[in-house]
Amino acid sequence: MAHLQVTSSSTKPLVHALNSECKLGAKESEFRGVAFVHRSNRNVSLTCKANVQEIRAVMASDKETDASNATKGRGLRGKLNKVVLAYSGGLDTSVIVPWLRENYGCEVVCFTADVGQGISELEGLEAKAKASGACQLVVKDLTEEFVKDYVYPCLRAGAVYERKYLLGTSMARPVIAKAMVDVAKEVGADAVAHGCTGKGNDQVRFELTFFSLNPDLQVVAPWREWDITGREDAIEYAKKHNVPVPVTKKSIYSRDRNLWHLSHEGDILEDPANEPNKDMYMMSVDPEDAPDKPEYLEIGIVSGIPVSINGKELSPASLLTELNDIGGRHGIGRIDMVENRLVGMKSRGVYETPGGTILAAACRELESLTLDREAIQFKDIMALKYAELVYAGRWFDPLRESMDAFMENITKTTTGSVTLKLYKGSVIVASRKSPFSLYREDISSFESGQIYDQADAAGFIKLYGLPMRVRAMLEKEQGKL
Repeated sequence: MAHLQVTSSSTKPLVHALNSECKLGAKESEFRGVAFVHRSNRNVSLTCKANVQEIRAVMASDKETDASNATKGRGLRGKLNKVVLAYSGGLDTSVIVPWLRENYGCEVVCFTADVGQGISELEGLEAKAKASGACQLVVKDLTEEFVKDYVYPCLRAGAVYERKYLLGTSMARPVIAKAMVDVAKEVGADAVAHGCTGKGNDQVRFELTFFSLNPDLQVVAPWREWDITGREDAIEYAKKHNVPVPVTKKSIYSRDRNLWHLSHEGDILEDPANEPNKDMYMMSVDPEDAPDKPEYLEIGIVSGIPVSINGKELSPASLLTELNDIGGRHGIGRIDMVENRLVGMKSRGVYETPGGTILAAACRELESLTLDREAIQFKDIMALKYAELVYAGRWFDPLRESMDAFMENITKTTTGSVTLKLYKGSVIVASRKSPFSLYREDISSFESGQIYDQADAAGFIKLYGLPMRVRAMLEKEQGKL
């Protein structure tokens, strides 16, 4: 058996050595091949034990590497200098890192936002990112900003999408995308990238924010470009590029979690006829298993914004965290709905929003004291459009910002407190009070009062019903009555 050591930055000495020492130029029947160890410094140890096809495969691989080095700085699809990637550490975003480098010849800065998804999802991210080929990982705590500047405005507006959805994911995407634009400026990136699929809403939410805050940034969406079609393809690509494949157990559900909510999609939920499994829920207990004794709590509100629980003032993120714990143990905030996605299809999702459900009930009830009929009705009309804009990713649209100014002004007297009773999945209003209450017991009482004379109602009814009376008179004349 022959043994040789070759050190080279080119394949030519390797070919010469193989031909001379292992008789590669001879007939294949005379040659039994080599076994090899190929290192990054191009040191190759050879022993004639393998077959000739393996040698030729090594030579071909070396040629591909040389070709790659020859075009270093440019990828298969073009050239970008530095890309900020929305990074979770899961399989998809781990694979996107080498894909960006390979296809755009760029450095990749991974960005992870803490919006309250849980500490377990943030552990070990830097090691994962660098093992995937990223040059840097940036992590920012956005929890307070998320609740204060995104959740609370939606709460004040009473924004609910299609009667049920409290916009958990919709509110989180713009705060993450905004932070990515900031990071791109900090690190000198000329592009941003995300791992959203081409069938969902999130791609729109990310990209509209990018467009609004920095129209010069290029946007890369690998799921709309690459040939990877599923988990197995992604694993194969990861192995090919020496990317550590996450060993965590693959959930049968697609989930998104932040401090406001937890969403569940996929698996049996794709059939709207199927009831969710009991063990799917993670933020709330089954209402049937909730405590048999109700719990009362008082929510303090100032100008439409929650500020306290049972008289204790808390920061926005701390207040929501505490309400999630309280609401979760009483089975509050479970929503199962079929919604219309922005891209046109219907989808079925199950949402857990325990703290958010409590806050929405409290704010709505306090408004019943502080807003008159016309204000409530018009605010409700505005809230529908507000929710639609947020769902569609138009957070930085001037229309939403203008509507937010209206919501801030209309709720400036929505100050007071609401006491709620939580019991086995239900939120029951126990009391409401406000120094700006428009409710007057002396007027509303069935007892006679000085301000409201019941006899005045007769003239009001005649005038209010005049159009209906005139129409009936016409129909009678035409013989229709």
